Amino acid sequence: MVGVNPKRILVVGAGHVGLYAALRLSKKLSPREAEVVVVDPQPHMTYQPFLPEASAGNISPRHSVVPLRRELRRCKVVAGAVTRIDHASKTATVQPIIGPPREITYDHVVVAPGSVSRTLPIPGLHEHGIGFKTIGEAIYLRNHVLEQLDVAAATTDPEVRRRALTFVFVGGGYAGIEALAEMEDMARHALKYYPELNTSDMRWVLVEATQRVLPEVDRDMGAYTVQQLLKRDMDIRLDTRLESCVDGVVKLSDGDSFSADTIVWTAGVKPSPMLDATDFPREERRRVTCLPTLQVVDGDRVVEGAWSAGDCAAVPDLTKPPGNYCSPSAQHAVRQAQRMADNIVAVIRGRAPVPYKHKHAGSVASLGLHKGVAQVYGIKMTGWPAWFMHRTYHMSRIPSLNRKVRVVVDWTLAFVLKREVVALGQLHDPREEFAEASQPPSKV
Repeated sequence: MVGVNPKRILVVGAGHVGLYAALRLSKKLSPREAEVVVVDPQPHMTYQPFLPEASAGNISPRHSVVPLRRELRRCKVVAGAVTRIDHASKTATVQPIIGPPREITYDHVVVAPGSVSRTLPIPGLHEHGIGFKTIGEAIYLRNHVLEQLDVAAATTDPEVRRRALTFVFVGGGYAGIEALAEMEDMARHALKYYPELNTSDMRWVLVEATQRVLPEVDRDMGAYTVQQLLKRDMDIRLDTRLESCVDGVVKLSDGDSFSADTIVWTAGVKPSPMLDATDFPREERRRVTCLPTLQVVDGDRVVEGAWSAGDCAAVPDLTKPPGNYCSPSAQHAVRQAQRMADNIVAVIRGRAPVPYKHKHAGSVASLGLHKGVAQVYGIKMTGWPAWFMHRTYHMSRIPSLNRKVRVVVDWTLAFVLKREVVALGQLHDPREEFAEASQPPSKV
């Protein structure tokens, strides 16, 4: 039976897990049963699989994000960051985007802060590298690449041109491969408007520490991907590590060294550092330990009222032998969020939670416009069919009909209109011109 006082469910983070869980909870629980509170510093959820498409200009950046307040109308949305969770007292400390910190008590907490880029102490990486996990990074990379074409076209110095047209991507997973392929595809198209430049002037380098790319698919599909990138004259460095990039001079473990103004880091993720300010149990990779029911577990003891899923959670994969965990993918995150929400509803209503079990269906990746690779339920596809499946799948998964329609309209217009290749670099420092114009006159 539901008690007189409604339960408060605190959702920490509004990424794939947080948004889908909150949306499902708000639909399945009445206001008399529970109040759902969502805390996130961003006013939107970023659908990360669309970052390469947004960066390449295939879809509008606004259409790759989902506004929280519009989708979570039955939830209370707090714009801020959770800085501490004391589950022993079931209290979270929240720092709003403005004002003093506040404490929020709860009955159930969904720990879903997601992940951040996993970096290494490589000299120069902090100063010269850029990640590819947020919409801001994706749009910055687009503008930066297009600006480098302008730099190369304007200069008469061959070394400056060579450096401007050298683009280095570190990491051969899905994020790195898709970002590299989409950016090269966009830049190749843009060169039609640069008579001073040739496609052979550009150098696109992929640096991967292992001996293969796309580890989520079979080796033959990874090999096909490498072959397709090589056909586009890309420089693929497998079993190679980035050792330094001080002053933009890239030094690789194979002994090669060259200058580059663009260094993109996509070499994996790690759980959000916010978890360090909690009292939840964690495993060696610093993920929150969970049962297949998505309940947080400390050894053999279930931590009552605590739930987690997604990149920051170690969730046993019941489709594999013991000791295996679900991979950090959107495919698992969305399904875990739905199962977790149903389990929270079940517990509130006095029923037992159900374990999460999902056999990884496969993976799809875009290699640029009309190019792709896919392996779904054992079926392998390449080229246009794989690219079409990639778009169809992700269009079906992005939340809300509004976003689905807008994305389809973007794609449809792209068939009849030329790709936009304009750099809007002023977006990243919009006050520079005004600050210069408003400076007081210098005294003579």
